[in-house]
Amino acid sequence: MDDTGKNNSPDTGTLFLVPTPIGNLGDITARALEILEMAQLVACEDTRVSGRLLSHFGLKKKLISYHDFNEQQRLPKLLDVLQNGGHIAVITDAGAPGVSDPAYRIVRAAIDNGIPVSPLPGANALIPALTGSGLPPDRFFFEGFLPPKSGSRKNRLRALLDLEHTLIFYESPHRIEKTVGDCLEMLGDRSACIAREISKLYEEYIRGSLSELLNITRQRKLKGEIVLIIAGADKKKKS
Repeated sequence: MDDTGKNNSPDTGTLFLVPTPIGNLGDITARALEILEMAQLVACEDTRVSGRLLSHFGLKKKLISYHDFNEQQRLPKLLDVLQNGGHIAVITDAGAPGVSDPAYRIVRAAIDNGIPVSPLPGANALIPALTGSGLPPDRFFFEGFLPPKSGSRKNRLRALLDLEHTLIFYESPHRIEKTVGDCLEMLGDRSACIAREISKLYEEYIRGSLSELLNITRQRKLKGEIVLIIAGADKKKKS
């Protein structure tokens, strides 16, 4: 067992999934910094963004870009490092790798090749948005990003219509008005919350019905990272 607490084969390294702050840099964990310091290679979405983050914490590491458009190209190199005993830390620009961000393919490849995978707990937008929304947190369904086109988006919302779990979506600021409008049309006027800029200076939770949120998005140009949380289907109305 090494100092990371993992029972590794002496012949392979470990693939670590390391969450990075989504806003406040103080949200990074001590263990995340230890893993980043120890890793032989850091795979990241944008080497410029991650370079600034690591520099802030006094870390000088070898970085390699790893994102949606080059995953297949990078896999052989990353596997080679791991199979030759090197530890790799996968990070994203912000949040947990693999949650609506790259990581799945390298995780799957590592597992298929008998390489240990160690995901670290840490910062993400999903849980704070849910717990701060005021909507039931005991059962929830995380959809991630809805399709960008309205027709496909409505089809997906139709499939979620009868789900009684609290629904959680990631959305971009330039699409939030149209998405809220489609949710109102397809799901009905449910209680909802827009959580934006979580852990940042202008963190905000906008709570109300979908119709109220739609009016707000029409009147205000919302900025920053957005999570939309919507109440699940009402069992009483269904019965």
